Amino acid sequence: MSGQPFHFAFFVSDLSSTRHFYGEVLGCREGRSTEDWVDFDFFGNQISAHTTGRVTPTQNTGLVEGIQVPMPHFGAILPWDRFNEVAGRIRSAKLSFILEPRTRYPGQPGEQATMFLLDPSGNALEFKSFKNPEHVFTV
Repeated sequence: MSGQPFHFAFFVSDLSSTRHFYGEVLGCREGRSTEDWVDFDFFGNQISAHTTGRVTPTQNTGLVEGIQVPMPHFGAILPWDRFNEVAGRIRSAKLSFILEPRTRYPGQPGEQATMFLLDPSGNALEFKSFKNPEHVFTV
């Protein structure tokens, strides 16, 4: 697995609710910004939320283990304890999950915790954590 961070730019409806969600709820440090966009340190990666276009509609059309998941979505793979911390922050903010935190593939090399939710603009996010991080790409 590469240790290089990624950059992802996406549309949001407003910067105020975006700053609250990514900054205060998820705990992401804010970086550069203008009146039209804001960057965040998204768990070691750079995301840029822009107000200059329409938010991509989310549809529950992905199918994983017979469960429909929102598409498109983005997210982060977190350490096991950080996953639970983020889930707690989301619960404390009284936000709803699309899919509550759960464990997939228990007892298998790819055992993972996962959860899905929407940001205030309707962008879908998935957070994952692998019990054994060396198995992120194990088939």
